Amino acid sequence: MEGCLNEISYINVISPGFQTTVQDLGRYGFAHLGVSASGAADPVSLRIGNLLLGNPQNAAALELTLVGGEYQFESGCVFALTGSDFGATLDGQEIPLWSSVKAQAGQILRSGSTRSGARCYLCIGGGINTRRVLGSFSTHVMTSIGGFSGRPLRGGDRVRFLGQVGDAPFRPQRLKKAVIHQLMHRSVIRVTHGPQADLFSDEVTALFTTAVYHVTEETNRMGLRLTGSVLKQERAAEMVTEGVALGAVQIPPSGEPILLFVEHQTTGGYPKIANVVSADIHILGQLRPRDSVRFEFISFERAHELLLRQEAMISTQFLEFV
Repeated sequence: MEGCLNEISYINVISPGFQTTVQDLGRYGFAHLGVSASGAADPVSLRIGNLLLGNPQNAAALELTLVGGEYQFESGCVFALTGSDFGATLDGQEIPLWSSVKAQAGQILRSGSTRSGARCYLCIGGGINTRRVLGSFSTHVMTSIGGFSGRPLRGGDRVRFLGQVGDAPFRPQRLKKAVIHQLMHRSVIRVTHGPQADLFSDEVTALFTTAVYHVTEETNRMGLRLTGSVLKQERAAEMVTEGVALGAVQIPPSGEPILLFVEHQTTGGYPKIANVVSADIHILGQLRPRDSVRFEFISFERAHELLLRQEAMISTQFLEFV
């Protein structure tokens, strides 16, 4: 924001909710060391929250999961909530999603259980400012690195952010509703064929795209386990362990798919029938246990086209003043 300077301030964690972590867009380039990127489970929501505040799109924020929690701002700031609706209030007054909001020193942000989706992002003008690890603020929960002491927040924590101060007038912005719908609401996850797709018969591949799967309770940031129609290989093949990618759809011996997610292991030995396209990764971040999912195969060319279209929509041209 023009006319503003950054000064260090803090958020007091009164109640942290179910699993609240510091996340940016992740740390890349360390897979050869066994460290996956981590980062926001719904990177689209994080990026838009930062755009609403004039932050760099990679600025760190708080990722709230399933249950939001209670937080007090030690000084005045501007913030935005994006992603899922957690029924948030500021000192008892309901506040909107996908909009910038001004908070005064001492005000308390409360949010309850999710009403839709799995994750909400609390982005703050200036960005969360913990210690970088391997070039990123993101919390890698499985290995306890990055973020706030490598762990989810606890009651009594004080999280540092670079609050924006100055005399510039506050003009709240919001994301246009039509864009929210196009970016966030998908009932079918689009995939491309995986490197071992030829190990599955045409009938099994067709079953994969017609069956309805449900997210299980064992789901976490490492992977989403699904239950539903069993997929069996056409021929048994012993695989050599190889590198795996975000969004890979592995088929273990049980025949029920596993979607590798932001804290996935960097190698694996199960065949991969498909890979979620980049434009739909953020949808995985909003899936909750017991949610249903379906899949649709598309070409690599179509996947690239969808990503370019999505990138064009994540920009300030789709923001408007309230």
